[in-house]
Amino acid sequence: MSKKVVIYTSNTCTYCDLAKEYFNANSISYEEKNTSDPVFRKELLALGVRSVPTIFVDEEYMVGFDEGSFEELYNK
Repeated sequence: MSKKVVIYTSNTCTYCDLAKEYFNANSISYEEKNTSDPVFRKELLALGVRSVPTIFVDEEYMVGFDEGSFEELYNK
């Protein structure tokens, strides 16, 4: 079963770029929501989160990015 991955990003976020590079290198499909778009910024703030990257895997999420934490979340 395929998992839905959504990443909230910003234009100046280095860790966002690292996460997207990791997803691409590992053939992980994802949807990017850049918070420079007010709609996506509001979505993120409604969750009480103010940091990017925020990465959703199905209904669970993590703030920030490191490969080990992401793999743990993705492989649940």
